[in-house]
Amino acid sequence: MRRTEQTLVEQMQINDVEIQHRMSLLGLTSNSLSSLLNYKPIIESAIENVVNEFYKKQTEVDEISLLIGDADTLTRLRDAQRQYIIDLFCGRYEHEYVNNRLRIGMVHKRIGVEPKLYLSAVCTLKELIFNVLKETINDQTELHQTLNIIDKLIYFDTTLVFDTYIDSLVGEIENAKRRTEVYAKGLEEKVAQRTQELEKLAKLDPLTNLYNRRVMQELLQRDLARARRHKSPLTVVYFDLDDFKSVNDTQGHLKGDEVLKYIGQYLLENIREIDIPCRYGGDEFCIILPDCELDSAFTICEKLIAAFEQQYPELHLSFGLIAAPLDSTVDAEELINRADKKMYQAKEHKGSYIMR
Repeated sequence: MRRTEQTLVEQMQINDVEIQHRMSLLGLTSNSLSSLLNYKPIIESAIENVVNEFYKKQTEVDEISLLIGDADTLTRLRDAQRQYIIDLFCGRYEHEYVNNRLRIGMVHKRIGVEPKLYLSAVCTLKELIFNVLKETINDQTELHQTLNIIDKLIYFDTTLVFDTYIDSLVGEIENAKRRTEVYAKGLEEKVAQRTQELEKLAKLDPLTNLYNRRVMQELLQRDLARARRHKSPLTVVYFDLDDFKSVNDTQGHLKGDEVLKYIGQYLLENIREIDIPCRYGGDEFCIILPDCELDSAFTICEKLIAAFEQQYPELHLSFGLIAAPLDSTVDAEELINRADKKMYQAKEHKGSYIMR
């Protein structure tokens, strides 16, 4: 059930047993409380003077005056205070009485009345009520007993008021905690997302979206070790654009970037998922082809040349292919160097050429 569908008594889980327990802790008995009903006419006859004097003193306190704010609010407060005082002498102190006291605490918390101001107001009100009773009760024993009962009853009310203060504060803390947890979770997700983005940026060449040189060397070392372990073929392709500098010099760097992007896009769309394409630097590219013989690698390069020269007929590519020796200790860097040398041998031929 939602809180808005429950009374404050239900929300605070204060039942008859709890009410009686609280009263017994303060020494309040049914007989003593019912005796207050005898003084209700006296209080009712003096109620206006008590309320007037109470708010005269309250509005002299700047903090309270600012909280009250305007005449309409003061009128409503005066009406509520009259009822509060009369209820002290109602003779019945059950669920409805307790619920009304809890509501007082909730209202005071919502409008920002600090506990010190509330307790100050309670002391003022108690003093005014005591003065009325002192003027009308002549029997000192009876007066002492009555004042003692009222004093305890007001303590009883105050515990209820501060229960709602505390419950409200706990609710605010829980809400703040939930908001913080939601914020932290959102922040954690953003950090994780940003971390993934940064990791991706650290691995990829920003222009072509291919792996960069550092990552490619790491992946080649991994795949080389795997190929040797499983005795499976591995081919490294190293290629670049012939006379690429002239493209930048005569057609501008934007044209040069366009050509490089085309190669990157082609590789991403046309090689196998297990293949690793890389922009090695400038106009140089490298492809790691696991489980791929030289002949198959040659075919892959031919297809790239055909697509590239159809797009840029005036440009050419030079390829160097090297098959990884599976029975030696040649490392990744040496393998790339060998493929690089093959590529430079390819450049001795006119047009696009594949050297293996």
